[in-house]
Amino acid sequence: MSIPELDARSLISAKDKAHVRQVHDHLRNHGALKVKLGFLDPDSDYLRQIVLGLHEHHGHGLPSTHSSTRGWFWDVRPQPETIQHRAISETMGDFPWHTDSCYETAPAKFFALHVLQHDRCGGGTLSLLNVERLLRSISPWAKQALSEPEFRIAVPPEFSKGDQRSFIGRLLSTDEQGQHGRLRFRDDLLTPLTPRANAAYCELMHTFAQQKKTQVQNLTSELLPRGSIILMDNGRWLHSRNHVRDAGRHLRRVRWDARPFQKPLSLLAQV
Repeated sequence: MSIPELDARSLISAKDKAHVRQVHDHLRNHGALKVKLGFLDPDSDYLRQIVLGLHEHHGHGLPSTHSSTRGWFWDVRPQPETIQHRAISETMGDFPWHTDSCYETAPAKFFALHVLQHDRCGGGTLSLLNVERLLRSISPWAKQALSEPEFRIAVPPEFSKGDQRSFIGRLLSTDEQGQHGRLRFRDDLLTPLTPRANAAYCELMHTFAQQKKTQVQNLTSELLPRGSIILMDNGRWLHSRNHVRDAGRHLRRVRWDARPFQKPLSLLAQV
């Protein structure tokens, strides 16, 4: 399943209802979209307007505020090693497979990355794996077990709010129409709490290991250069990043439409 692409020739595109509709339709149908900007946009005005348009015309929730100083956007670039509790995305090391904000009780449904400066040394490749295809290879009983709140999910120190260090939740959900399986995942943060959960998680990881051999899409700097934006349905694609080689690499991220991770509608009638 290749990622569709869309051109935005000017900032006016972000306020064009037909263009916003195309973005919405690609996210709904494919769960992902690449946009090529035909203009300089150092402040990510296009991305801001697109998210507002999706909210106004297509019912998307507004973005999560990252902080009182950064607002909706988070600048993702290597930070000095002396900074305590750096997020993995702010290091130059590998960022293993995950979904964004999986440590939130209400993870963001969508996220986007604006490439302000790609890695000019060949690193920082974004890799993607489709969750729907992954789930097709998992048994029904395992999907049922992954849908139960039988997993401890740790909260990284850099994202801890108050005294909360972890919570109990499920790994599998669906959207409001029950159409798309949505996964919450980051292996270093997840602990199965029951034999059933452990067996299901082992099956998930086994299938995942097999699909990584053939089903991964790698978006190198050549495929996602400066001036590119990628928008993702967070629960429908797993993603990872290999080590960054260019200390000047600079992405800008926004997450929006945070929603509780509910039990899949397709399984409600079975329990």
